[in-house]
Amino acid sequence: MSAHPGRGTIPSPNIWGTPEVYELENLASDRAGVIDAAIGALHPWAGARVLDVGCGSGFHLPRFASYAAEPVGLEPHPPLVAAARERLRDSGLEVLEGSAEAIPLADGSIDIVHARWAYFFGPGCEPGLAEVERVLAPGGLAAFVDNDVRAESTFSRWFASAYPAYDPEGVERFWRRQGFTTERLVIEWSFDRRDDLAAVVGIEFPPEAAERFLAEHEGLNVDYAVALRWRRRPD
Repeated sequence: MSAHPGRGTIPSPNIWGTPEVYELENLASDRAGVIDAAIGALHPWAGARVLDVGCGSGFHLPRFASYAAEPVGLEPHPPLVAAARERLRDSGLEVLEGSAEAIPLADGSIDIVHARWAYFFGPGCEPGLAEVERVLAPGGLAAFVDNDVRAESTFSRWFASAYPAYDPEGVERFWRRQGFTTERLVIEWSFDRRDDLAAVVGIEFPPEAAERFLAEHEGLNVDYAVALRWRRRPD
């Protein structure tokens, strides 16, 4: 969820077109809570004001509300804003419609800015990074979850095979230039049904690649390397 100069918000290739399948992916992803634990080790969730950038249908917000003080979602795609607000209708949680380049929140009002697979593309997202820095309180944490294509995992191999033009070294250099630290984690997709795994692989990869990956992979679980990119605003 960001923009290259002059292009506006970039449509998500998966959740915008197939939100019902992306829901299956969210349900299967990191059931052990590895990512949230890693973020919590960098900045306590308890009492934190949390902004979920590119919150989609609001999947993560109820969980954040269970251990943070004031989670709020930000989403640019109106149908997903509507879906998130419907999901959270009785929770009192707020979802704002807007982009990362113009966050409708006050300076220094957020303790943790979280984005999960909404901010991994590197060069071009500088305006959004500046906005994140603006809304973070002193000592606040920006934490972005990215695919780790350089690591050894089943998903990494699939991604590198399906998208050979992707430049993981260039992406790494970009985040280092922006002052981010990368923590490498391994999570898991854990599906309850093979059909759900097939549907998710089908929205993440081109058809020929998806068919090949499913043919060579048995079972319901997929090991998945991720990069947690983080930067703390100085006190």
